[in-house]
Amino acid sequence: MSGPRCPQCAQPWVSPRLLPCLHSLCDPCLRRLGTLEGAPGGAAARPVLCPVCDAEVSLPPGGVEQLTPDCLALSRGGAASGCDLCADGAAAGRCLTCGVRLCLFCCRAHRRQKKTASHAVTELENTKDCTHAGELLLCPSHPTEELRLFCEQCDQPVCQDCILGKHRQHPYDFTGNVIHRHGDALRKLLKNTQQHVGVLEDVLGQIDDMGSAVRSRAEAVATEICLFASGYVRAIEEHRDRLLKQLEDLKVQKENLLHLQKAQLQQLLLDMRTGVEFTEHLLMSGSDLEILITKGVVSSRLTQLNSITYNTHPSVDDRIQFSPQERAGQCCGYEVFGAVLNKVIDPARCTLHGEDLHSARQNQLTGFTLLCNDTTGERMGQGGEAVRVTITHKDKRDCAVKPTVCDNGDGTYCISYSPEEPGLYAVCVCVKGQHVQGSPFPVMVKHKFREHQGVFHCCTFCSSGGQRAARCACGGTMPGGYQGCGHGHKGHPGCHHWSCCGQVKESSECLGGPPGDTSSRSLLRTVAL
Repeated sequence: MSGPRCPQCAQPWVSPRLLPCLHSLCDPCLRRLGTLEGAPGGAAARPVLCPVCDAEVSLPPGGVEQLTPDCLALSRGGAASGCDLCADGAAAGRCLTCGVRLCLFCCRAHRRQKKTASHAVTELENTKDCTHAGELLLCPSHPTEELRLFCEQCDQPVCQDCILGKHRQHPYDFTGNVIHRHGDALRKLLKNTQQHVGVLEDVLGQIDDMGSAVRSRAEAVATEICLFASGYVRAIEEHRDRLLKQLEDLKVQKENLLHLQKAQLQQLLLDMRTGVEFTEHLLMSGSDLEILITKGVVSSRLTQLNSITYNTHPSVDDRIQFSPQERAGQCCGYEVFGAVLNKVIDPARCTLHGEDLHSARQNQLTGFTLLCNDTTGERMGQGGEAVRVTITHKDKRDCAVKPTVCDNGDGTYCISYSPEEPGLYAVCVCVKGQHVQGSPFPVMVKHKFREHQGVFHCCTFCSSGGQRAARCACGGTMPGGYQGCGHGHKGHPGCHHWSCCGQVKESSECLGGPPGDTSSRSLLRTVAL
């Protein structure tokens, strides 16, 4: 006979009981559930995993026997609704003695047969308080007593003997009287749960819709990526073909130049050999008169051949480079990189520029610019060269300045330095181990500026306190008698010395009082010594 089965062992139900997660297992399967690792032992509730939903649930301290029996397990999971005797008709009743379902015809026959006439046959609608095995729900503590009462304090159905025993003095009532109250509470909880079910179903629907939207968007973006990649690949392939064409043209150009140089040198060599062979034969085999007769034309030819200039090295070199980091502009709407480089730097053609190229001031930052050119004298237009700069003192070999070289990326390099000692320095600028044009070159480092702490006077006359007999620092006298610096006197003609505490200093503008101020302490601006 087929019927509901345990979801764990797939065998017919044997004392099914409910786990806290509301999944039912038969008694043997419940007893085989192992305790989770790390769970405390003893008489306390032990956690187990439900084999149906993998939820962690706790068995009561009393073990499996304390779990709630699942009285409706036989009605779930596809329970057979046909007659258990004939298997033809639909079940209309149940024999409470045999525990079988009976169709309407078998119910009548069950009552008429002598052996089963005394059996109690009940309509299925009247078996709500009975198990689907046809038995009344009996008390597990008193198996002969039916569960008809409900203990309010313990919140569980009990029998009459339980009320007289361990549930004595507990408030109780008949199940028919309390079912409405407890049923209403369950219905209220059910309604709240159903609302959550609806919300969860809506959310799951939104998640499914979002998943579909994500997949659709991902497919669209994948299409965009493929289009972009295919376009980029076409751009790269076109740029590759362009680079290969440039390389081929450069190779042909170099080969043509080499062929032309070779042909010219071969012709020159042939002419040289002809002249050499003719002259050697003339000198070895010709008579004195013959030599004298042909000397003029031979000398003229050999002189002409010797005056021809020719390059002792190949006219081109094999320096062809590929720079993958070089920006190559746009190709098919995409920015591409990589360029074939033919320019080769020539240190002898690199030049140095700067206003303070040969002079500097102590402890002040100064510098100059290196302009790199190729073998044809054209600007390189790109950086990345190995530039080395050394700055050493001429008299103090252990006194060196550490310069800073900044690559501008366009073929120019900024070199800056700050010398700490005055004196004459030698600056060496090398590219690829070779001196550039003008290297090494001298740099004179002057003393640093310092502010004068004294008082500047406009002239010796003021410095002397206005004495007409005062003598200028250059030795001249101070005749005065007409306006000069605005103080009613004038230095002697041609003198531009200015007095500072009686010493001769460089010329400077007068910052004394207003014109007509004849005081001897008119001040000048502070200047560098």
